[in-house]
Amino acid sequence: MNSFSKSYAEAGVDITAGYRAVELMKKHIAATLTEGVCSDVGGFGGLFELDLEGITRPVLVSGTDGVGTKLKLAFLMDRHDTVGIDCVAMCVNDIICCGAKPLFFLDYIACSKNIPERIADIVKGVCDGCVQSGAALIGGETAEMPGFYPVDEYDLAGYCTGVVDKSKIIDNKQMTAGDVIIALPSSGVHSNGFSLVRKVFDVENSDIKTPLERLGGRSIGETLLTPTKIYVKPILALTEQVKVKGISHITGGGFYENIPRSIPDGLCARIERSAVRVLPIFDLIAERGGISERDMFNTFNMGVGMSVVVSADDADKALNILSDCGEQPYIIGSVVSGEQKIEIV
Repeated sequence: MNSFSKSYAEAGVDITAGYRAVELMKKHIAATLTEGVCSDVGGFGGLFELDLEGITRPVLVSGTDGVGTKLKLAFLMDRHDTVGIDCVAMCVNDIICCGAKPLFFLDYIACSKNIPERIADIVKGVCDGCVQSGAALIGGETAEMPGFYPVDEYDLAGYCTGVVDKSKIIDNKQMTAGDVIIALPSSGVHSNGFSLVRKVFDVENSDIKTPLERLGGRSIGETLLTPTKIYVKPILALTEQVKVKGISHITGGGFYENIPRSIPDGLCARIERSAVRVLPIFDLIAERGGISERDMFNTFNMGVGMSVVVSADDADKALNILSDCGEQPYIIGSVVSGEQKIEIV
């Protein structure tokens, strides 16, 4: 590549660094490629051919999200190879809620200065997330914006598209009182509530690198950086064998905002508080911040990254399928008649 602008470089944008970053990330991107990919990295658009075998009425499902202020932890810990997983997870975990299989993903990285090795680390995480979800990374953008972002900081966002047969879209139309709510454990705080987390721990001004016994010998920083769990493959396996009546991806807003999104009018998700397996990091956040239990459940996933509703007759089968996929599912409640959509008792 012969492209180089001395004037642009003097303004703070090094075009050649971008080329170097692309070269470093190509090996990671290669691991995500699926049969539908029809283009190479570096084109003006990512091409993907739909395989519609077995799909009568294809419906495309799209999702977009970012990592948010969790990135501040990555900056402080100088660890950049996991936040890409978060970026993918926040998108694919959303579209799987309606039964869509992720097809492809695109990322967007905006930074003050393009440091090729750091950009490659970020994209490595994105690629890891794509592999976990079965999506191909078919394109992206790295924008070098000196003077706009603080030095050594960046933002990361993504977009994914999936497909589902219209007859197999997961909605709540068949949900009834007596159905069972299954929890899929989270890996930690995931990528939500970090404005509150950062305030509670005063992460910019306190020690977040010392191992703590109550966190299993990990530091606060390490624990908070744990990537968001991706639930795509277990959910797809489940939907192939069991009628799933509703799924909630528990993100910002916690239980009180997300679970009701999958509950139809006239029904209520009754969550058994004693059944919820709260992770130690959430107890620590509540203690350090003096946060009420109601606010904790209205902000964080509390150890439950996703909830799934099935009929009581299918509950045991669903638990076994999810367990065979490496999950540790358990029942946290049931669907009852009611107008308030959710109650934690």
